[in-house]
Amino acid sequence: MSTVLFAAAAASSSGSSNPILPATGEIIWSVLSFGLLLVLLGKWAYPPVKKMMADRADKIRGDLDAAELAKAEAQRTLEEYREQLAQARRDATHILDEARQTAEALRVDLLAKAEEDAATIRVRNEEALRIERQRVIAELRAEVGSLALELAEKIIDAEVDRAASQALIDSFISEIGS
Repeated sequence: MSTVLFAAAAASSSGSSNPILPATGEIIWSVLSFGLLLVLLGKWAYPPVKKMMADRADKIRGDLDAAELAKAEAQRTLEEYREQLAQARRDATHILDEARQTAEALRVDLLAKAEEDAATIRVRNEEALRIERQRVIAELRAEVGSLALELAEKIIDAEVDRAASQALIDSFISEIGS
């Protein structure tokens, strides 16, 4: 360590400059140049950079606000769609219920009409049967009367008055029929 102190003392006494430290004039010119550069940068370069940074921050803030608005709009639209879907489901259920009620009412009406038609057909058939029965009975009476007359003619082997015989036969058949 003594050798280092000796070398430093010898260098300072010989008047030579320190190889690490620049000369005093260089330091002053460097400080003045740096200060001038700072002033020039502060006056002409810093305001555009500051404005550019502020514009960028405003743009980012605007984009964030727009994204937030878009998100809120999307959420509102989603809620509207969900409400519309729920309303559509309610409407579909209501329509199905009405269709079931209408189908049930139609079924009841068709059943009542079918029963009414069946009753009408039954009455018509009974009437047709009654008329047919009367026709058959009348034909049967005429045939029985005709056969009885022929039998009576053959029995007495004489011709009998047909009109008088027919009245007698009709009264006989009426007595038998009742």
